Amino acid sequence: MDGAAGPGEGRAGGGESPGPHSLGSLSRRLRVQEEEMELVKAALAEVLRRLRLQEGPPGGSPGPAPPHGGREAASLRDSSPPPPPGPALVSRGTQTETETEASAALSNGPPAPPGGGEEEPGGAGSPGVPRPLALPQRGDTPRRNSSSSASPADRPRQKLSRKAASSANLLLRSGSSESRGGKDPVSSPGGPGSRRSNYNLEGISVKMFLRGRPITMYIPSGVRSPEELPSGPPPENLSLDWVYGYRGRDSRSNLFVLRSGEVVYFIACVVVLYRPGGGPGGPGGGVQRHYLGHTDCVRCLAVHPDGVRVASGQTAGVDKDGKPLQPVVHIWDSEKLHKLQEIGLGVFERGVGALAFSVADQGSFLCVVDDSNEHMLSVWDWNRGAKLAEIKSTNDSVLAVGFNPRDSSCIVTSGKSHVHFWNWSTGGGALGNGGLARKQGVFGKYKKPKFVPCFVFLPDGDILTGDSEGTILTWGRSLPDSRTPGRGGAKETFGIVAQTRAHEGSIFALCLLRDGTVLSGGGRDRRLVQWGPGLTALQEAEIPEQFGAVRAIAEGLGSELLVGTTKNALLRGDLTQGFSPVIQGHTDELWGLCTHPSLNRFLTCGHDRQLCLWDGESHALAWSLDLKETGLCADFHPSGKVVAVGLNTGRWLVLDTETREIVSDFTDGNEQLSVVRYSPDGLFLAIGSHDNMIYIYSVSGDGAKCGRFGRCVGHSSFITHLDWSKDGSFIMSNSGDYEILYWDVLGGCKLLRNRYESRDREWATYTCVLGFHVYGVWPDGSDGTDINSLCRSHNERVVAVADDFCKVHLFLYPCARAKAPSRKFGGHGSHVTSVRFTHDDSHLISLGGKDASIFQWRMLGGGGSGAPATPSRTPSLSPASSLDA
Repeated sequence: MDGAAGPGEGRAGGGESPGPHSLGSLSRRLRVQEEEMELVKAALAEVLRRLRLQEGPPGGSPGPAPPHGGREAASLRDSSPPPPPGPALVSRGTQTETETEASAALSNGPPAPPGGGEEEPGGAGSPGVPRPLALPQRGDTPRRNSSSSASPADRPRQKLSRKAASSANLLLRSGSSESRGGKDPVSSPGGPGSRRSNYNLEGISVKMFLRGRPITMYIPSGVRSPEELPSGPPPENLSLDWVYGYRGRDSRSNLFVLRSGEVVYFIACVVVLYRPGGGPGGPGGGVQRHYLGHTDCVRCLAVHPDGVRVASGQTAGVDKDGKPLQPVVHIWDSEKLHKLQEIGLGVFERGVGALAFSVADQGSFLCVVDDSNEHMLSVWDWNRGAKLAEIKSTNDSVLAVGFNPRDSSCIVTSGKSHVHFWNWSTGGGALGNGGLARKQGVFGKYKKPKFVPCFVFLPDGDILTGDSEGTILTWGRSLPDSRTPGRGGAKETFGIVAQTRAHEGSIFALCLLRDGTVLSGGGRDRRLVQWGPGLTALQEAEIPEQFGAVRAIAEGLGSELLVGTTKNALLRGDLTQGFSPVIQGHTDELWGLCTHPSLNRFLTCGHDRQLCLWDGESHALAWSLDLKETGLCADFHPSGKVVAVGLNTGRWLVLDTETREIVSDFTDGNEQLSVVRYSPDGLFLAIGSHDNMIYIYSVSGDGAKCGRFGRCVGHSSFITHLDWSKDGSFIMSNSGDYEILYWDVLGGCKLLRNRYESRDREWATYTCVLGFHVYGVWPDGSDGTDINSLCRSHNERVVAVADDFCKVHLFLYPCARAKAPSRKFGGHGSHVTSVRFTHDDSHLISLGGKDASIFQWRMLGGGGSGAPATPSRTPSLSPASSLDA
């Protein structure tokens, strides 16, 4: 019930005073009703205007204009439906400020053109509001002086036109039931989560529904009908240029070197093939290629003995309709990036945890361990896609699997508190498991570790395991014990023959080098140690603390080593010279993103409390800073000299981009900040908070000093997005309950209640997800949270959209037609939280949420970067196969 008090809410006076929830509900209802009345008045004003055109006085001279429908009708329009969008303009015209004010003084409804002639150009008094364009004449509209020569035979026709206008008004009034009952008068399927749209009869507004809630958007004066706007996908396309980050935080078997010298690793749904540039330890540079065949996050890799073919396993997920995506293993050619085989579809559960190719038989077999409760172990003839054997492994987690390089009938798995030795006979087994028999490794007098994360086969046939106690155990072959034959009767067993204390804390990685020595990588101590015969330590190096612990080790060309770390960094170097990062990334969910106003640089922040500035040319991290708090939003000052960063505590900072020094530090409220945005001239800074307010600060010329200018109060839910007008005087904002409001900042941060008058205003940026110019990006069945971020290109040709289904979309701008087609691009393994174009529209940056990935996309086609703004572009023709409706 609307009036019910929530838990913990007091009821003063025995419950007689209405609670805040009740007042909020009444306020929203009133706003809905006022919006509908405004719509009626807008239609009435248009009908009266047309009647004046039909019934002008003899001789064609305009007579006195009839009343504008009364102030009562005018005040109604002001009440836009509650949760709505704010259209921005496509370089269309609107009334001048003086004319708007004069019209609003007579009628708070949509202003009608005086007399009927074209409006005079606005004088000096209309900053930021574009000049008006006369409404295009419709083909069925009679000329102004046609009524002066009307014959008696034409009078019945005029009466019919009056009746038609009256009927139109009645239909409009009946349409107000959409706001009250959430029902579309035109029968349309879809429940409360559906996204529907319909056009107002007089072409003044369009309406869409999110969660059954109507959102009205006024059509700009230069657009006769949304149907006349360009349709189809944009000619522009995206190509994945660079992926920042490496998934080392929570995965293993994730770093290898191919025969070509390329380093292969993964993050999100992308397997990256990276060829380092420059000498060992050189920062950034290099070239990336990407395998994009997976539909969900990749969890493990294995490289074929030929060093060309790669197997990659993905986790289970769901598509945008909630249908499960099953885990699967892809085997693909790393030279052509062509998929050769897909195995396990419908067989594996939850995900693929570990993979290994056989070695002794030229890599004919592939062993897979899934993430089900029983951690099913299966052996496949991957060329034929045939499963040869399958057995329940253990209920404990399995962290590694491998074939003995000298004998493919021997398979080893390790994980939580276990090492298992498997004998596999290709002829099948009596137990119905395909001939797999397990022998459990016995620790005996040695302390049983909690985890055995890694192992490696030595050339002499022995096996080394690294465990959570920091010890390396040597397992040697021994004759079978007749008293404990194990399941299936193993031919021989492995037993511990030596123990070596190697690290303080867990050992995460072991790597056999070409010279026969072994490298071990420590967790807590972050040490890399090289071991010779008899496990004698030869030399060691320590990984810098900011990169975390060693996760994986791979041997590169010559003496070069590559090390993956738990803080999602990829290091390059050797034990003598040390290591430097070549790939770096965030380690937790990302939300904050902004691009530099004049350089190919961008800044990111997220839940890992790191603020990072990236160089898009060298693909390297320029600098990073520990914020000590979660960063959620950021924006560069137009000068590029400072950047504002909003945190989750209501605090926000301004930093010098060169020195990284904090030059301003403020706190507004105690709730998280969702958006910070400088005005185009850099004189103001707007800060949108989860306390439902927008805080406005005046900014000094260099951006270093800020002072409170005012607050925008009026939203009934938290602020999600906001944009400044091109003249820096007005703000358009969206909120969590799908409201769109307009604010006059220079006029004292006042709420502009007449939203109709903002229909033609031009916006410096367009990041609001609700508005006439972008409402076509919303998919059918949307619940209002499906789109996380939106950004219009600087040349105003395309709109990039980040959705909740791991996809990045490109739409034509303006995108004001329902079910607009788009170009769709995958690669992220989590909800995409933000998208932004670089300053010259040459690249698009997108952020993954939980996958902590940063994608840099290259813009292709559409005339190239820096093309002039052409909002009124002609429709592009693209193949239907490229559409995503």
